[in-house]
Amino acid sequence: MSRSNRPDDAILALDASTAAASVAVLRAGVVVAERTAAMRGADEERLMPAVAAALDDAGVPAGALAAIVCGGGPGSFTSLRIAGAIAKGLATVWDCALVAAPSLALAAASTAPHDGRWLVTLDAMRGERYAALVTLEASGHAPRVVGYDFLGVHGGDAVDGLVATHHARGVLDANAATATARGVAGFALALDERRVGDAAALALAPVDLALWEPDYGRKAEAQVKWEAQHGRALPADAVGALLP
Repeated sequence: MSRSNRPDDAILALDASTAAASVAVLRAGVVVAERTAAMRGADEERLMPAVAAALDDAGVPAGALAAIVCGGGPGSFTSLRIAGAIAKGLATVWDCALVAAPSLALAAASTAPHDGRWLVTLDAMRGERYAALVTLEASGHAPRVVGYDFLGVHGGDAVDGLVATHHARGVLDANAATATARGVAGFALALDERRVGDAAALALAPVDLALWEPDYGRKAEAQVKWEAQHGRALPADAVGALLP
C-alpha cells in the first residue's frame, strides 16, 4: 500500500528504553489504544504481541499506518534493540516512514506534571544515570516538546547539581514512566506534510531504515567487560555480534 493511499493517518509508537516497554496508537495526535510489556526477566518476547494487540484495539489493519515512531534511546541495550528491530521490520514490510524520538523526551512528555524545563534521568547501571534536559510547553491535550538536550552519563550524586546548573524545574525518573509511547503526542512529526501533535513542537523527520540504530547512550556492559579483558577497544564491526 503506497504512503499516499493510506486509509487513515494512524501512527504506531513504541518505546523500550526501560524495563516496561510501551506501545501506543495515535490518530490526529490523540492516543486511541495502548499496551505495556515487561522486557526484563521475561522468558518470551512480549513487545510484538503488545504491538499487535494495540493495533487491533485501535482497529488499524496491517499496513494501514502513516508512520511508526520508535524510542531512540538511551536505555536498555537489549530492549532498545528489540524495539528497533520490530520498528524497522514493520516499516520495511508496510512501506511507511520510521521516526526516532529521544526516549527521555518521550518519558517527560508522558509524565511531567507541569510544563517547563525538566531534568529527565534513567538508570545507566554502574551507579550512573543518563540525563537530558527536556523543555515542555502546555498545549491542548498533550504538552509540547520544544527542547531536548542530552547531557550524557553522570553519577547518581550529580543529579541535584545538574538541576541547579541548568535551572530545571525538577527531576523526572524515566524508570517510573510506564506509558512512554504516549509521549509521542507531544512531538510534531514531519511526515509527508502531515503533523502529529502541535505544529510548533520539536519536529522529527524519518530515518534511513538501512542505517538507523538506537542511541544507546554508552557502551554495553558486555563490551566494557570485553575491552577490560583484552586491553583494547572492540572493533566496530564486532559490536553487534557481542551484544545480546
